[in-house]
Amino acid sequence: MLIGHYIHQLDDKKRISIPSKWRSVLGKKVVVTSGLDKSLFVYSLKEWQKIAETLSSLSFTNKDTRGFTRFMLSNAFDTNLDSVGRILITDQLKNFADIKKKAVLVGMHSRVEIWSEEEWERYSNSNNKSADSVAEKLSEFGIL
Repeated sequence: MLIGHYIHQLDDKKRISIPSKWRSVLGKKVVVTSGLDKSLFVYSLKEWQKIAETLSSLSFTNKDTRGFTRFMLSNAFDTNLDSVGRILITDQLKNFADIKKKAVLVGMHSRVEIWSEEEWERYSNSNNKSADSVAEKLSEFGIL
């Protein structure tokens, strides 16, 4: 399971280290794509295959599903973890997430999200303020 968050630096070759405890869950090859809220999503190959199959099964006649499928699939690339557990972040994805030097890697159960440090600060400050009210809404549905 992928949980917690870590701050890592992007090196000069645009590689970032995956926390060692996550490497066995992700495997040697991962897929990185544009994510939501200006983050990147990192999936194990097995998880990515599930996502890609689900996206491919959506109706291509619906404008929204067509657009979201393009968003996820056209920006995806596969990469190998190197011998010390780093992955490459392409210029396109680095620019999409506005990652400069430091990035925050966030474990989200079956995927990793990569955020610029500044964007993560903004997001988590805002999200922390609304956590109580969201928890109340979820409890109304019997989720918490």
